[in-house]
Amino acid sequence: MYDALLFDLDGTLVDTESIALAAGMRAFAAHGHPVSETFMHGLVGKDEPTAGRLIRAAFPEADMDRINHHWRAGFDAGVEAGLTLKAGAERLLADTDLRRAIVTSTGRHGAHRKLAIAGIAQSFDHVVTLDDVVSPKPAPDPYLLAASLLGLPPGRCLVFEDSETGAEAAYRAGCIVVQVPDVVPSEGRWAHFLAPDLLAGARMAGLF
Repeated sequence: MYDALLFDLDGTLVDTESIALAAGMRAFAAHGHPVSETFMHGLVGKDEPTAGRLIRAAFPEADMDRINHHWRAGFDAGVEAGLTLKAGAERLLADTDLRRAIVTSTGRHGAHRKLAIAGIAQSFDHVVTLDDVVSPKPAPDPYLLAASLLGLPPGRCLVFEDSETGAEAAYRAGCIVVQVPDVVPSEGRWAHFLAPDLLAGARMAGLF
C-alpha cells in the first residue's frame, strides 16, 4: 500500500515534548512570567520563529533573550540525559523495510543531535528539517520535499505525526496521515487515522 514511511521527530518518535514543556514552564516562572500547560500546549508542533511570535504577543514586556537562554539550557540538559523512544517506535522501525525519512520543524543541527542521542540516526534515508524549507509546517512543503527526495508521489507515503500542525502539513501535501497525539489531545481533523500509539496507527493504516 505504501512505498515509504515519513516521521515527525519530536513527540512522535522521541519523547522530547515533555522535556520542552517542563523546561519552558520553569524558564517562564523563573523570570516572572508563569504560564499554564495550556499555553505551552499551544506551542507544540510550531517551528521556533512561529512559537517566538506567539510568545511575544502574549508577553510583550518579557525579556525573551533571558527566558530563551534559560529554556534552552534546561531543554538541552534534558536531551543530553537521554531520549526515550515513544511506545512502538522501536518495533515500527525494526519490522518495516520501506524507505524512511524524518520531517521535522527542528533545525538541522538539533534534529541530527536528537536522532544520534536516541540511537536511530541510521534508520532514515533522508532528514528534512526547518533549515531545508522556506515554508515550514503547517505548509505542505516539508512533506513535499521528503517525497521528492525519495522520488515518490506523496500519496505513496504514510506519515506519522503527533501535532495538529504536522498532521495538517502532511495532509495538505497529499500523504496518508496517522496522527498519534502526544501531550495535546486531538480530534484528528487532518488525520486519516487517529491512533493511541504508533503500532495501533500502523495497523489501522494496513501497514501490519
